[in-house]
Amino acid sequence: MDYYGTRLATCSSDRTVKIFDVRNGGQILVADLRGHEGPVWQVAWAHPMFGNILASCSYDRKVIIWKEENGAWDKMHEYTGHESSVNSVCWGPYEFGLILACGSSDGAISLLTLTGDQQWDVKKISNAHTEDGQWKEDQKLEAHSDWVRDVGWAPSIGLPTSTIASCSQDGRVFIWTCDDPAGNTWTAKLLHKFNDVVWHVSWSITGNILAVSGGDNKVTLWKESMDGQWACISDVSKGQGAVSAITDSQQNEQ
Repeated sequence: MDYYGTRLATCSSDRTVKIFDVRNGGQILVADLRGHEGPVWQVAWAHPMFGNILASCSYDRKVIIWKEENGAWDKMHEYTGHESSVNSVCWGPYEFGLILACGSSDGAISLLTLTGDQQWDVKKISNAHTEDGQWKEDQKLEAHSDWVRDVGWAPSIGLPTSTIASCSQDGRVFIWTCDDPAGNTWTAKLLHKFNDVVWHVSWSITGNILAVSGGDNKVTLWKESMDGQWACISDVSKGQGAVSAITDSQQNEQ
């Protein structure tokens, strides 16, 4: 979801990035971005103070930064400095400028920074994941029965509660919450049991809507009700831009 919660970006093994307009409870396909030559693993929205900018990374070793100008999306920059699949991209806090971190299977992390003269400065940290770090395990959250495919920490909006979403090969999505300031007590609530593997979870910038994508070729949007129950508010089927209406009875079933 973008900063304002009006657009949803998705990526797929079909090598495309798609952008949907999700205002007023609908989903309308507004852009189909093609530039990768392999499965696209992740997308990330930049802060809107820099314009409408989206980053994507792929098995093809490339990172592409897309920008919308006058309603049309085009490549702003293409980075090819990794030697293996680029699996994750994440923008840094906007107050530090336009900075993108990229993680790759080659063991390196790249930091791409837009300079004042509109050039991209690259810093690459080789062998970033070694056993020499000083991190130690703080908590072990156990509920899934198979590979955990993705986790997403909900943005902090000043609330005392920490929230994490996790998804797994077992088809389940859990919402983990912690009200303990020390971070010692986490509780898990099952969001939904899907019929196939769940690949990714992604929070809206305000942390109130969760996007879930999986092996069923759908992207579903979930929202927590006032009584603490999570309900599917809409879904996008494979290749479709139209919303599938979710009735109250269907929400109860899910």
